[in-house]
Amino acid sequence: MPPTVSASGLTLRYGGTVALDDVSLRLGEGVTGLLGPNGAGKTTLLRVLATAVPADRGAFTVLGHDPGSPSGRLDVRRRLGYLPQTPGFHQDFSAFAFVDYVAILKELTDRTARHREVRRVLDAVDLSDVRGKRIKKLSGGMRQRVALAAALVGDPGFLVLDEPTVGLDPEQRMRFRELIAQAGEGRTVLLSTHQTEDVAMLCHRVIVMASGRIRFEGTPAELTARAAGRVWSSTERDPGARAGWRTGTGSFRNVGDPPPGAELLEPTLEDGYLLTLDGETAEVAA
Repeated sequence: MPPTVSASGLTLRYGGTVALDDVSLRLGEGVTGLLGPNGAGKTTLLRVLATAVPADRGAFTVLGHDPGSPSGRLDVRRRLGYLPQTPGFHQDFSAFAFVDYVAILKELTDRTARHREVRRVLDAVDLSDVRGKRIKKLSGGMRQRVALAAALVGDPGFLVLDEPTVGLDPEQRMRFRELIAQAGEGRTVLLSTHQTEDVAMLCHRVIVMASGRIRFEGTPAELTARAAGRVWSSTERDPGARAGWRTGTGSFRNVGDPPPGAELLEPTLEDGYLLTLDGETAEVAA
């Protein structure tokens, strides 16, 4: 099956800062997680793929459409759902009115059909009971679900989510994971997050970015395997560890290069991610 999204050589500078440095990727159906530290270029990449900003160089296609021309950009936007990191709401709008406004922007001109679609996506995110409530009266988790409903209008083939679970409590995050998993059935979802547990639980692929470049692309299991044999337990923090912390049991969990005879632990995706970023730090230092 051909990729839903294909990008080659995406490069973008902001003044003297290289936000994207020759980024190439291919995305298929399902949920792909995008990990990286602050300033890695994750949000810039999402904004480029969402056609919010153009790249200086490089090209990409979404569902066979090239946004390099005005007509191609419009074709991409018709198939795109985008949830930015800080969604902009008109606080006096109700949940229904806001999603209806987005549906109008997405060219759903028939009022009856459009309202049917608005009710469908609000029901999909479990907000039917509060659809008439003003957004300023909704909780933070409900507002995020309103933004997701707006992104789902028109059944987009490519869904771009920038930090959708930030600021949510554990129960809200669990509910949002369920919604994202459902959204990934039959469409392509690119999920930017700092939550490695979200990636471990949701994603069939993961991309790690640092300094505007892709440093890893593969499965969560492959990222976790990068830390195999490199996580160990000790009674004190090992001074040779790249990272180490006291756990709830009182022992220390160390990540890096273990000493001979160390008590090795099962690695996690977060361990693999930390070591990938550590490799980036070492490369920059070199």
